[in-house]
Amino acid sequence: MNDNVNHASMLLCLEFKSAIAMVLRVPFLIWLFATCFLSGGVWAVDKPNVIVIMADDLGYGDLSCFGNKVFDTPCLDEMAAEGLRFTDFHSSGPVCSPTRAGLLTGRYQQRSGIPGVIYAAFDSNRHHGLDSAEITFPELIKDAGYQTGMFGKWHLGYKKRYNPSLHGFQTFRGYVSGNIDYHSHYDRMGILDWWNGDQVEDEKGYTTSLITEHALAFVKKNKSNPFCLYLAYEAPHDPYQGPNDPAIRVQGKVVPNKYAKGQIPRAYREMVQTMDTGIGKILELLKTEELDRNTFVFFLSDNGANKNGSNGDLRGFKGSLWEGGHRVPAIAWWPAEIPPNCFCDDLTMSLDLMPTLLQLTGAVIPDGHRLDGVSLVPALMGGVMPDRKRKIFWAYGSKRSMRHGPWKLLTDLRVGGDPQLFLLTEDLSEQRSLYNTHRLKAKRMLSELQAWHADVLIGATLQPSDP
Repeated sequence: MNDNVNHASMLLCLEFKSAIAMVLRVPFLIWLFATCFLSGGVWAVDKPNVIVIMADDLGYGDLSCFGNKVFDTPCLDEMAAEGLRFTDFHSSGPVCSPTRAGLLTGRYQQRSGIPGVIYAAFDSNRHHGLDSAEITFPELIKDAGYQTGMFGKWHLGYKKRYNPSLHGFQTFRGYVSGNIDYHSHYDRMGILDWWNGDQVEDEKGYTTSLITEHALAFVKKNKSNPFCLYLAYEAPHDPYQGPNDPAIRVQGKVVPNKYAKGQIPRAYREMVQTMDTGIGKILELLKTEELDRNTFVFFLSDNGANKNGSNGDLRGFKGSLWEGGHRVPAIAWWPAEIPPNCFCDDLTMSLDLMPTLLQLTGAVIPDGHRLDGVSLVPALMGGVMPDRKRKIFWAYGSKRSMRHGPWKLLTDLRVGGDPQLFLLTEDLSEQRSLYNTHRLKAKRMLSELQAWHADVLIGATLQPSDP
């Protein structure tokens, strides 16, 4: 894209944002603006297709459009150039299972009884999962007349009673554990883990490529029907295997991951770029089938990168409540509705996807059912969220954290002592705690954090105590 086009696109984006900001200053027009969106009368079509694409352990600095200088991700770069980048977007958890539970339910994962990872080991919590009574966005969107499909990583229960087919997905091809061998499809325990619906059915191929191929087939099959598609790529989670690497895991054995010197950086690059190419194929198909004007696509990661990836200048990695553990790259794409080359710098999170998708599709949430996320529609249309001082929370193990606008509080119940307080607009890498100079602010936030944690445990789903 040449400089003139880039400049024109940026002007269009800025003009659009200014118009929205002016609207949002007037109370009556705020009401009118929201009413139009909620009625579904704003979109060019009544039932836009929706696609959610989630990477696994992809860090904030792993995409070239978010600052990666080591390797390029041209397809996601193009998606970002044609859409909206979120610069302050967060996963609801710093690890796999919790974020996925929150994404599907639009509620903090503690409410569904999945505050941590569901492990593959037989002496662990392998028998836990997302209860079929939980309300998810695919089941509500299916009830609204959509075809629903999921391809890739589930990680919300190994037992058949937790299968994606019981949560609104009419089509499912993928795996239910936290990770599988990209070639042999065995999980950490040496169990074959590739499913067709609720049945194990192996399929030859590189995991990332299979997920893409099934997505392409699903779009072609349903191009004349409204569809909801959830793609949960394995990349770049370990084991670190590129498309041409050999299988590591075999049936019936727990085989440790062993890598040759220099293999991990090379494989990591290939894993990310293979996913990037696959996403590019999906977006190209949407354009070829003239579905791009009628399809909303959202890309995100389930948490930050571990030490083999990049979180840019952020502190911490996957599993931590530092920014590097949960601030993730996120891109929204919808050529008919979202101006190109836009940015949203407001505080947003993965729990916001469910209310957004329900609003776009016209799906109805049951009376009295509470969601913790908020719709991203204002950001999609103008890059601005109405609540600029939003509060969001995290809890993982003994760690707790809270954001209130630009302020962030962290505490660790196991370590004890005073919490840490950061002003991220001045200290994004979280190096200088302001607790001693802003004690009153910290104490207020700590009280709110404790109240939130008590609230999410009230009526929370209880996991079975044994298999």
